[in-house]
Amino acid sequence: MTIRWYPGHMSKALESIADLIKKVDVVIEVLDARLPLSSSNHQLQALRRTKPWVKVLNKPDLADPAVTAAWLKQFKGESGVSALAISAKKQLEAKKLIKLCKQLSPKSGRPGFPVRVMVVGIPNVGKSTLINTLAGKSLAKVGDKPAITTVNQRIELDGIVLSDTPGVLWPDMDDQEGAYRLAASGAIGANALDYHMVALFAAEYLMRRYPELTKSRYKLVELPESPSALIEEIGSSLGCLIAGGEIDLNRASEAFLRELRAGKIGRISFEEPALNQESVSQT
Repeated sequence: MTIRWYPGHMSKALESIADLIKKVDVVIEVLDARLPLSSSNHQLQALRRTKPWVKVLNKPDLADPAVTAAWLKQFKGESGVSALAISAKKQLEAKKLIKLCKQLSPKSGRPGFPVRVMVVGIPNVGKSTLINTLAGKSLAKVGDKPAITTVNQRIELDGIVLSDTPGVLWPDMDDQEGAYRLAASGAIGANALDYHMVALFAAEYLMRRYPELTKSRYKLVELPESPSALIEEIGSSLGCLIAGGEIDLNRASEAFLRELRAGKIGRISFEEPALNQESVSQT
C-alpha cells in the first residue's frame, strides 16, 4: 500500500510558515528522536535561508541512546545548526531552549526586543507540547493524533515570542520507506494507512535490528521466520483473538503499533545517520 497523507490545511500552513520565517530570529524544528531524518520536512529546510536553526530531538527516552548521540553529532556538524535531545514534556530540559535561542540572537532578548522564535515540524511530533511546557500551562492544543494544530498560535514568554505552527508533511511522499517509518511512529493519520501493512514493516525492522528486545517483550525463545508470523505471535500474546481462537490480525497489528509507539518494546530508533546505515543492515 502506498501511503499518501496531505490534508488541505497543510498547503495553506506552508505558505503561512514561508511568510512568517522572514520575520523571526530563530527557528526551532522539533523532530522525533527515533527518526530524525524522516520526521524532518525538506520543504521547511528550503525556507531556512541563513536563520539559526535548532533541531530538537524529542522523545529521546523512546529512542536508542547510542543512535541519538550519533544524530546529535551529525547535526552539530552542519553550518548554522544547533541540536538538543530533550523531552518536550520536561520543563527543566525544555528551558534549555530559551537560553540557547537568546544566545543565537544576542541583539534580541532585551526588554522591548524579544527573540522571535518559530516552532516548526511535522504532525504529532511534539511542537505544542513543547510550547505548553515552556509556558508552564496549557496554551496550545495537544493530542495523540496528528494534525491537532491547524492555525498559527503566538505565545509570549520571558524575553521570547514563540509562534506555534501547524504540522506540515511534504505532499509527494516519494520516500515510501520514510512514510512507513512515520506511520509506525504515529505521525500519519489513521485514515491514510493500513495498520497490518505498517505493522509488518515495523516487525521486519525489529526482527532485523532489535531481535533481543522483541523476544524479551513477547517472551519468545526464538523469533519466528517471518514478520507475519511475528504479528500472529504478538496477537496471541496480547489476546487479540476472534471466534475459534484465530488471531485477529488487524487488532494484533494495532496493539503491536501502540506498544511500539509507547516504548513498551524498548528504546528503538527507526533510522541512523547515513554513515552508520551499513552497520544497521549488518546488525
